[in-house]
Amino acid sequence: MVLVLGVSAGAGGARAVLTHSDQPHLPPIDRCHVPGTPDNVEAAVFEAVRLMRAAASARDELITGTAVTCRCAPHADTVRAAAGIERVTIVDEPLAQLRYLRFSGQVSDDAPVLLYDLGSSGLTLTHADTGTETVLESLHSAAVSGDRYDTLLRQRLAQDGVQPEEDAVRRHREALSRARVITASDPDTGGRAVITRSDLAELCSQSVRRSATLVHRLVDDAEEPPHALVLLGGCARNPQLRAELAGLVDLPLIYDPEPEYVSARGAVLVAAGHRGGEVRMRRRRVGAALAALPARAAAAREVARQAGHEHRGDRRAVLAAAGVTAVLGATVAGLLIFGRDDPAPAAPPVATIEVADTPATPPG
Repeated sequence: MVLVLGVSAGAGGARAVLTHSDQPHLPPIDRCHVPGTPDNVEAAVFEAVRLMRAAASARDELITGTAVTCRCAPHADTVRAAAGIERVTIVDEPLAQLRYLRFSGQVSDDAPVLLYDLGSSGLTLTHADTGTETVLESLHSAAVSGDRYDTLLRQRLAQDGVQPEEDAVRRHREALSRARVITASDPDTGGRAVITRSDLAELCSQSVRRSATLVHRLVDDAEEPPHALVLLGGCARNPQLRAELAGLVDLPLIYDPEPEYVSARGAVLVAAGHRGGEVRMRRRRVGAALAALPARAAAAREVARQAGHEHRGDRRAVLAAAGVTAVLGATVAGLLIFGRDDPAPAAPPVATIEVADTPATPPG
């Protein structure tokens, strides 16, 4: 049993968990959340590392390993460059998530799952085989995000004459995961507005439905359908958003009580077995960027799917037609761009680095 540090890096900052290597599921010795920005991810990461080192030093203990999860290659590159001679292990975020979910017994080794990771900068869907720790397929949408939810809430408050600061809007959204009603105030005018959890759910309903469409799309095209949908990221804390998603997706939902810390807890498991370098997840294939279906085609496809008359060949024909339409330059309002795995289509699959065996599931 050694003291290790797990950190998750994202566009919204960094979260860190300081704990013993065999206790990532227990309340940590210390933890922190350092806000950040997409263009300065490394600053938040190393501020979190500094804070946790200070906490360990105050206990006269030494951190023997540090792992940082990164969702995308640019974040990994910036953290790696900033690390310098620091012995920091860079980990693919879905791998860390799977490690913790398996350790805590929330997913099994014999069935693929779909990771629904809703962060500040977007939604990442990762269809993964848990036993081999392989990415089967992935999608990303910037149109469904915590930042988008903040924008919708800010606009709603502005209708009531209240314009809180940006950080305050995010705090209000997060507070609605715990409370049914919050009061927002304008720092300049002193004006106040009441917002309920139901108000937020109504504001975000269209985005939730859009995310469900992406889930259906990935599941329909999968050769090995996922057995469950795992909700990750701080946005998943809102119970009404979870309830709406559950009504739209025909998959069992898995929800960790602290979904925003799953990545950092998984990094703890990796940090125990590595000191420096990178730990990458296997990928079945590397695909090119793909445009979303135009709204009309997507709606027709969803109707056909629900009616039970859609066949795989028909789906591929629709996708092919949508691709031709996009190439011809048809402009569709709200067109999303999704990246499948790495953004560079010409890049070869990343060589896999084996990591330490997943610790046994804790008793109880």
